Amino acid sequence: MNDILKQLISKPLPDTEREILQLLRESLQSLALLALWRSNLFEHAAFYGGTALRILYGLDRFSEDLDFSLLKPDHNFTFDKYSGSIIRELEAFGFKVSFEVKKKNTNSEIESAFIKTNTLQQLIVIETPSSITSQFDKQKILKVKLEIDTNPPPGFNTEMKYVFSPIQFAVKSFTLPSLFAGKMHAMLCRKWVSRVKGRDWYDFIWYISKHPELNLKHLEIRMRQSGDYSNEEVLTELLFREMLNNAIDKLDVEKAKNEVDPFVDNQRSLDLWSKEFFKAAAEKIIIV
Repeated sequence: MNDILKQLISKPLPDTEREILQLLRESLQSLALLALWRSNLFEHAAFYGGTALRILYGLDRFSEDLDFSLLKPDHNFTFDKYSGSIIRELEAFGFKVSFEVKKKNTNSEIESAFIKTNTLQQLIVIETPSSITSQFDKQKILKVKLEIDTNPPPGFNTEMKYVFSPIQFAVKSFTLPSLFAGKMHAMLCRKWVSRVKGRDWYDFIWYISKHPELNLKHLEIRMRQSGDYSNEEVLTELLFREMLNNAIDKLDVEKAKNEVDPFVDNQRSLDLWSKEFFKAAAEKIIIV
């Protein structure tokens, strides 16, 4: 195994299939960010979403995708120019991958791409014991999805965050109050109401526990852009809190628990979840 990769991969390896796959995915995510920094993506874009929270701010749950936002609109943006850098970086660490840009729907503001690799081959790269690799389908593909908003709503703030191990690099990220605004937009405005995303509510509690400041203005701009707030009046704190309480009233707590369960190590942290618990948490939000 590559010496620097040894520093990235924890030893001893986890002893469950799920945890080892998460470790492999996070290794690919970190190296992809390194490649994007080397190729200057962060002069034009910022990192946000659940994986940004985990890698840069210490969120204690797993996250699957790499989410970005351009700093200003550019409908001609494509991930194509970064594919070579990502492939070369990952290959330098022993990972054989392909990079595929998804053909964008003409009405979509989101550009998507995938890092794809043979799961079994990469588990061998990180020296996974044969007792585990023998259980894997030789054709199984692991994917890391990248998405970027090419028409970002304004009003967000960014900061440079630094990664120190195993290689030092910098990532431009949304600040935590702006990240919280993005999370609240997802919680309040997801279109598929029947599919409860417990990860949203897990992240909500993380924010409340550690960084409860919310950029309300950015939330309002996001909601107006998505068509979820058309009131001529400014989105006030009082109205926002009413909307959040209504969302909590409609929440299926058990479905939320079941959805987030595969992404957390400590399932006992979900024991307190109830509508009353979330309403008590909502009172802790600080508007900035």
